[in-house]
Amino acid sequence: MVVPVIDFSKLNGQERAETMAKIHNGCEEWGFFQLVNHGIPEELLERVKKVCSECYKLEREEGFKSSKPVKMLNEIIDNNTGGKVEGVDWEDVFLLTDDNADEWPSNTPGFKETMSEYRAELKKLAEKVMEIMDENLGLPKGYIKKAFNNGGEETPNDNAFFGTKVSHYPPCPHPELVTALRAHTDAGGVILLFQDDKVGGLQMLKGEEWIDVQPVPNAIVINTGDQIEVLSNGRYKSAWHRVQATTDGNRRSIASFYNPSYKAAIAPAPQLIEKAEEKEVEASHGGK
Repeated sequence: MVVPVIDFSKLNGQERAETMAKIHNGCEEWGFFQLVNHGIPEELLERVKKVCSECYKLEREEGFKSSKPVKMLNEIIDNNTGGKVEGVDWEDVFLLTDDNADEWPSNTPGFKETMSEYRAELKKLAEKVMEIMDENLGLPKGYIKKAFNNGGEETPNDNAFFGTKVSHYPPCPHPELVTALRAHTDAGGVILLFQDDKVGGLQMLKGEEWIDVQPVPNAIVINTGDQIEVLSNGRYKSAWHRVQATTDGNRRSIASFYNPSYKAAIAPAPQLIEKAEEKEVEASHGGK
């Protein structure tokens, strides 16, 4: 099985209906899909790769060498105690938001400017994807965005949360003893991942099988979080996923999250509850 790869540009042509159906299937049957030709300039994506890799080398790598997972692994190896590294991920990570801009890495040339530009593009893409979800679910245009922004209120605390997690998963000498990122579902809304072109490791659970989310150059991986599963009344899936450690290659992963505001209360859309009830009535009458 292969995670669906969808050409986003075909929404604007004769293949719109087919492309909408592919996205609907990606949300409903997978909870994961990859977008190519998504409108984010390749030149910007190349700059993002460059500044994030340079940031790790300049500002993060030394710190990871003395991090908790490295110390725990060294203790297991040195003392020959057996067992695995538990409770932590083999990951270097930091968060970018509009509210913590003064804490962004400052010693990497071009990092702040590039990542600000990238985040603006990703936020627009997230809102386009949510509008497609609205249409596929039969909801009014802008329904999901409004729900995430606490019903469209104007105060800052009502705004949806948009964060970007910059992660690196360095090579590990004993990948069988660690987990790069433990299995989980995402608690939020729509997640947009710009993953490493070459170093794999991301896996999603499809049925009872873990399958690779294959690297596709300059694609944006979309996955639906727990709040989309709730809002869609279970139609769209929040899939379990994880990252496996490797012995070679420093996996870069840049995940952006469009999540409900802290004040928003997310519930199944009333229209989707009604549809589900109608189907139950039909089934109870044998479809008559």
